[in-house]
Amino acid sequence: MEMAKTKVMALAAVVLLACSCEYTYTWEKYRMDGHRTGVTAPSADNVDAALGVVDSLNYTAPNGTCYPAGSMVYATAADMIAVQPQMRHLKEVVGYATRDMAAAAPESELSNWWVDRMMVDVAKLTKRKVDVGILNFGGIRVALPQGDLLLDDFISMFPFKNRLTYVALQGSDLQAVFETIAASRPFVLGGTKMVVTQHHIDTLLVGGKPIDPKKVYGVATVDFLIDGGDGLTVGKNAKEMIMSDCTVIDAVLPYVRSLQAAGKPVEYFTDGRLKFDEWEED
Repeated sequence: MEMAKTKVMALAAVVLLACSCEYTYTWEKYRMDGHRTGVTAPSADNVDAALGVVDSLNYTAPNGTCYPAGSMVYATAADMIAVQPQMRHLKEVVGYATRDMAAAAPESELSNWWVDRMMVDVAKLTKRKVDVGILNFGGIRVALPQGDLLLDDFISMFPFKNRLTYVALQGSDLQAVFETIAASRPFVLGGTKMVVTQHHIDTLLVGGKPIDPKKVYGVATVDFLIDGGDGLTVGKNAKEMIMSDCTVIDAVLPYVRSLQAAGKPVEYFTDGRLKFDEWEED
């Protein structure tokens, strides 16, 4: 039983990598397919069938294999089974996806879905006009699976307490933000069409038009990107800034639940909003 990869019920592993005194977090989900002991990911109501049973003498796996008390398998299974009552709420089905959706640069269905929704939510929260959305791919930690979507899927996807933020930027300052993006790597963008070649901007449109250096634009982002997160300072020279108390997960979940209530799936599209030659070649 490959419990080392799947001891956390969220089926996600966090790997901390240290390089040059900087830390990068990556998450990966593993499916428990039961190929060795019959163990699969339990729902709220089938813990015994999915994980097996522990008593004072043995752990009995779903396929009938027994492991004695004192063994590593017994200890791991006991830990997993013991936490199931506390994790029951994470197994609530909150939505449905017609296909797998993963975040990938320069754009993807999942990242586009996220940023376009955040633009709507920031506008509602702040009562300001939002022209552009700028988020980071690192804000999406795991992919969405096809089929039923659990509360755990979204909590694993958006684990950070990043707050939705509105920033008003003069066009010249907004242009500078996009030039920083072009010089570094793709970010999750909404309301724009941008073509980058060899780290230089070939095309940049906001709302279908070139940026007016003197016009003030409304930007939806998260507080992490305001002052240096992922190398971006969206808040530099802001004409106005409103940092809400609403976190990403607090905004996403009500929207997903509203789709479920309306009988609609979580699905989206790509539209060529960002073309970044290095990533296109990959």
